[in-house]
Amino acid sequence: MIPFFHSIIVQAVQRAYKNRPALMRKPSVFEKQVHAVEVEVSHALRDYLSIVLGVCAAAFGLKGFLLPAEFLDGGVTGTSLLLTALFDWPLSWMLIGLNLPFLILAYVAFSPRFAFRSLVGILLLAGAVDILPIPMMTEDKILIAAFGGLFLGLGIGLAIRGGAIIDGTEVLAITISRNSTLTVGNVILIFNLILFIIAAQVLSIEIALYAILTYYAASKTVDFVIDGIEEYVGVTIVTDYHEQIKRMIIRELGRGVTLFRGRKGYGKKGSREDDTEIVYTVITRLETARLQTEIDKIDPDAFVIMSAVKDARGGIIKKKPVHKVGI
Repeated sequence: MIPFFHSIIVQAVQRAYKNRPALMRKPSVFEKQVHAVEVEVSHALRDYLSIVLGVCAAAFGLKGFLLPAEFLDGGVTGTSLLLTALFDWPLSWMLIGLNLPFLILAYVAFSPRFAFRSLVGILLLAGAVDILPIPMMTEDKILIAAFGGLFLGLGIGLAIRGGAIIDGTEVLAITISRNSTLTVGNVILIFNLILFIIAAQVLSIEIALYAILTYYAASKTVDFVIDGIEEYVGVTIVTDYHEQIKRMIIRELGRGVTLFRGRKGYGKKGSREDDTEIVYTVITRLETARLQTEIDKIDPDAFVIMSAVKDARGGIIKKKPVHKVGI
């Protein structure tokens, strides 16, 4: 970390521990706490930068392509565009108003941290749409649908990588899927199918068809930006600190953990034949940023593998009270 910020963090930790002099006299404890704060700050800065870049991309897609042509997308953003086209209401206010119930749902079902980041992202997006002077890029309808969806999907994907959402549909979909047999994809598909049917009735079939093209481009871009991560992500962690990692996953994320024995072969330190415990857990993609932050606090050199999981049953994935999860 930059020395200037490092010194600020050291001073902050010293102030926090001033009433606990016994701990201050233990350099290992103090250095561990400083390292944890540095990891938290650096990851937070990275996540918020990702959210800001996502807001810029989404605003460019909306103002540069979709909004001037009165084109639609799926989800809450598409609903906002539809109401703006019908009643000439400000898109920025629609984005805030329609996403507000989903932010409350995110606060209750996920965590205040996740809800706050999402609120920041949505407010920034509404402000960018209202303030940034972005001209219309093209009048070609195919290009509007394709590139409008691409930039909007890029923005949504970057926001998700930053641990937030700028379209509340996904929060609704994950919440419903945890209490029903429907998958996240099915819920989003049903929501958008209703939206596109309404658009075909009140606007035109042509607009609805272009909206489907826009949604397809956006959804594929989101999948690309977040590396194809589905709702569930299987995480394999190889580390010498497997007990601390296991306790962190149980305590901080409230997720189940499986340990299985393995033998190291070759790594940064060359050939090794040590026996080790390998940590495996399954989380939702909205928790990946939080998990990586906590892992880096314990072992920044841990070997972490994340792979898509199409579906998961049993365990505590769906049955656990999700309001205890710290995203």
